[in-house]
Amino acid sequence: MSKLKVFIKQHIAWVVMSVVAVPLLIILVVQYRSLIQLGQTLPIAKRDSIRKYLATLTSRVEDFYRSSAEQTLSIPSDVFAAERFQDRMDGIVSYFQQHPAKGAKQLFIVFIKETSGKTVYSAVHFFDPSAAYGPGSNSGSAPWQAAYSSSGHYLCPAIAKQASKITPITVNEQVPENRAIAKPILGSDSTVLGVAGMIVDETYFKEEVLPGLVESSLPTFFPDDYHDLIITLQDESGNRLFETQPSESTDYEVAEPLRFIFRDLNLRVVMHSRSMEQQARRVVVVNLSLSIVMSGLLMAGIYLALRTASREMRLSRMKADFVSNVSHELRTPLASIRVFGEFFRAGWVNEPQKSREYGEYIEKESRRLTHLINNILDFSKIESGVKTYEFKKADIKEIVEETLEGVAVRPGQSEFNLVLQVPEERLPQATVNRDAITQSLVNLIDNAIKYSGSAQEVIIRLDQEDGYITISVTDFGIGIPREEQQRIFDKFYRVSTGLVHDVKGSGLGLAIVKHTMDAHQGKIVVKSQPGFGSTFTMRLPCDQVLIENEHGVT
Repeated sequence: MSKLKVFIKQHIAWVVMSVVAVPLLIILVVQYRSLIQLGQTLPIAKRDSIRKYLATLTSRVEDFYRSSAEQTLSIPSDVFAAERFQDRMDGIVSYFQQHPAKGAKQLFIVFIKETSGKTVYSAVHFFDPSAAYGPGSNSGSAPWQAAYSSSGHYLCPAIAKQASKITPITVNEQVPENRAIAKPILGSDSTVLGVAGMIVDETYFKEEVLPGLVESSLPTFFPDDYHDLIITLQDESGNRLFETQPSESTDYEVAEPLRFIFRDLNLRVVMHSRSMEQQARRVVVVNLSLSIVMSGLLMAGIYLALRTASREMRLSRMKADFVSNVSHELRTPLASIRVFGEFFRAGWVNEPQKSREYGEYIEKESRRLTHLINNILDFSKIESGVKTYEFKKADIKEIVEETLEGVAVRPGQSEFNLVLQVPEERLPQATVNRDAITQSLVNLIDNAIKYSGSAQEVIIRLDQEDGYITISVTDFGIGIPREEQQRIFDKFYRVSTGLVHDVKGSGLGLAIVKHTMDAHQGKIVVKSQPGFGSTFTMRLPCDQVLIENEHGVT
């Protein structure tokens, strides 16, 4: 159970991510199935909506022509009661002028006439709305034939004195160029006195009636995507007589025939860009993609939050360890200095050899204390963002040699063999901050000495490669595990294995080295293998200058 708690604590981010990922995955699966079902039903629902719209549109076409016929053709029966023919014609013209026809290219009346010999026949009279209701088509013309055909339904039974069911309005489309709407004129006893009719203007229907109805109704039915719907009017041969937008597509989604007049024509809907199925697939893909992206962002947010919280907790623990280590690091040299100082004050040291020995201890601890305080002060400046560097051209070899001279004379380090390896050719100068490079090299050498274990040799190499001057510090000690090699440059971090527990330190040295290299636009690189030692390499960009050496000018 304790191992499980430790595992959960160490991998809390992944544990929480797994707990969140399972329900998210279930939700995505359920949503995927719902979207697939939506993709299958959406085209059906959309076609049904379009079909209802076309049915409404055909109803409005029918209402337009029915109302126009009712308004224009409902001639009162008393007009036919006039005995004089001219009075009758004048009354009809007056009525037509008061009730103008919409969508008619010609009006006509047909009435029953008897001769003196009791011979019964019908007479047709046309009225042209465009000519102020003057004479219309001649006898025997195509409109004349259409008028007779549409009136026969009412007049034949009346002439034959036969009872028949009277239809309020009839449509005759035997001749598509002259479609006629007829309405009977009834007497007081419901007998047919005559027929009033209109020859429908098909051009007016295609250019005025239908476009107006579509323009007023389409955005209402489909407010979001009406631009993607193309309403067309086609005849039985598939010829397009009208379309709301130009389109070369011959595939249509829904067709609906006109019901009252123009019954040989069909209203059809063509999609402007994508078919219903393509639109449905696009909806599925877009919604599913958004769900996946949102789930991914949610998971990423949770992971980053947990990672930040975990990092803050780890940083808090490292800060606590840092305070503890630094407190111990400060107390130890101060206690030693105080003890040896008391020895000198009390006069207990009378031998010159003892004086030199105690003096070396005091110098050693004071140097250690100074180095620790310098690291803390530099780190404080780095954290507060006030750390600045003054860059000057310098000879890196000279800086390294001076640093090694200072390190070599430190008490207690004489047993270590510090080996400096430099190339035969002269190294170029570099623009650096001398004190920062010195402190970084001291930090690396101190680490190498601390973690060398039984090995007593540290190698410092100078070299040049790819436009960089490299300073490498190699020890043959405990080494660093691969998984921790990138984290050792974090502030307060100390490797948690090996002999590190027995080595004192603040965990700031390598963090300061990395900051120094970043400020110099350089790099700090580590190569290490547990049990075989480590190599830390500072890479400093060198100045692009001409250097004369024994081989000439490079």
